[in-house]
Formats: sequence, C-alpha cells, structure tokens
Amino acid sequence: MEFLTDYSHAVTSIVIFTLVILFMSPFTALAKQSKGLAPGATPEQDYADKAYRLNRAYLNGTETLPAYLTVIVAAILMGASPFWVNLLASVALLARLLMLVVHIRGIGKPSAGLRSVLYVIAWACMVVMGIMAIVAAF
Repeated sequence: MEFLTDYSHAVTSIVIFTLVILFMSPFTALAKQSKGLAPGATPEQDYADKAYRLNRAYLNGTETLPAYLTVIVAAILMGASPFWVNLLASVALLARLLMLVVHIRGIGKPSAGLRSVLYVIAWACMVVMGIMAIVAAF
C-alpha cells in the first residue's frame, strides 16, 4: 500500500470534499427547518433565498462526490500518473470549494456565471482523470 503515498493529495482531496459535504448537512437541514419545510423537502427555487442556495450547493456536492471519488480511486488503482492525478484532484477540489462559496453567497448569476465556470473546471478535471484511468488500464 506504499504506492498510495504517491497519491496523497488526491486521497486527501477526497476526504476534504467528503468532510465539507458532511459539515454542510446539518446547516442545510437547519436552514430548511427554519422555513418550516418537512424533512427531505426543498426550498422554493429562488436564487435570492439563502436556504435554497445552501440546499442546492449541498445537493450538488452530494451529487458530485460519487463521480469525484470514482475517477480518483480508479486512476489510483490503475496506476495513472501520480503527478497528474494529484494535480487534477487538487484543482477539482479547489474549484468545488470556490463554487460552494460562490453558490452559498449568491455571487453572480444563477446560471452561466462564475459558479458555472467553476463547475466546468471541476467537471473537466474529473473527466480527464477518468480517461487517464481507462488509458492506464490498457
């Protein structure tokens, strides 16, 4: 398992992203509860509403985490370049964290703004890591 130390940034990025999502969970629940919403309900789709933005950011993170985890673990298991896996995982994590800040604070437009650009950066990093894993497999 010593080879895993070569991927320490990538593995750490998975843990950080997971912890951020876990940290957001109770705050999202409290924001929805303060609006009188039933458990599992979502706030009205109003980008001006902080509870909506927080819930959407949380859900977006939980939707992305499985793909993020999958491509990183696959790239590691297939022995893809540690330098590139670490770099792409770190860039993706940074983009996701910045995206959360932009989303939660309501910075910019609801779509086709800075949040969307950051989403695409993280998405592109994940796609490249997935391709690297496939190439490394053969």
